Amino acid sequence: MSFLRKVALISVLMPLAVSSQPPAANDAVVAAADKAYTSQNWAEAETQYSALTKQSSMNARFWYRLSISARHQKDFDVALDAMQKAKTLGAPNGLPAFIAEYEIADTYAAMGDSDRALTSLKASADGGFAQPARLTGDMEWNALRQNPRFIELSKQVQHNAAPCEDAEFRAFDFWLGDWDVASAATGVHQGSSHVSKEMSGCVVWENWTSAGGPYFGKSYNTWNVNLKRWEQYWVDNAAGVIFFHGGLKDNVMDYWTDDVPQPTGGTLLRHLQFFNLGPDKVRQFSQGSNDSGKTWHVEYDLIYTRHPSQAAPTASQ
Repeated sequence: MSFLRKVALISVLMPLAVSSQPPAANDAVVAAADKAYTSQNWAEAETQYSALTKQSSMNARFWYRLSISARHQKDFDVALDAMQKAKTLGAPNGLPAFIAEYEIADTYAAMGDSDRALTSLKASADGGFAQPARLTGDMEWNALRQNPRFIELSKQVQHNAAPCEDAEFRAFDFWLGDWDVASAATGVHQGSSHVSKEMSGCVVWENWTSAGGPYFGKSYNTWNVNLKRWEQYWVDNAAGVIFFHGGLKDNVMDYWTDDVPQPTGGTLLRHLQFFNLGPDKVRQFSQGSNDSGKTWHVEYDLIYTRHPSQAAPTASQ
């Protein structure tokens, strides 16, 4: 399962896991505790959940809320002990350890114990904590905001939340837009292409439509974080499939295929390049080789001109 799918699944399951454990305590008592908690009456909430954990010592939700309430009351030893119990009890029931670890870090920060706060925050970030708004909004971190370790961990949490905002994923942004496409040699119109950023910036998605015919295709381009390279997967309505890999070199997206067996025999090696010619122009140049790169023939040479109705994307888009 991918990291992002795990994070999405966790975000769905965590509230259920923490809140769905059937309490052994009287429903009216639980309701009173919950009311105090949601209204941020921390003193009353701490008293109520302290009593509930004595009645239902295996309920992770009670321990979790006791910890949060105690921290707001500056009962830090109680808060740390309760969150550790919530972490232990919650792990088999869908409460991610990194959520509890973050709350432990927050408590240490409130205590002024910077070293333990940052150590626990690193454990949380390494585990997948992905709530950067907590780091910017929780006042407990105010004294550490200029701390280099905190700054780096904040970047890690931001990366967990939005990994495709990393610089590597923006290398192909020069191709984004709506394009009129013509032959580089003759200027004859060949088709049009809509290229957009999709899936939270993780994919550069091309939609190609040929002029004067039914042919169309799509390509999915992304930075492969494991192999440290760009990849393109092309599919079309003629059952065509091509897989490229490569990367940005000197402002050129440089893609290659492997030697691919052909239906008529032999193999075909392709070299596909996208030249960034400015904010409103891109050249797409494809060559093929039937002898493993000894000699090459031009497959197509196209100029993409940005549709006049659309401005070039800015660096922040």
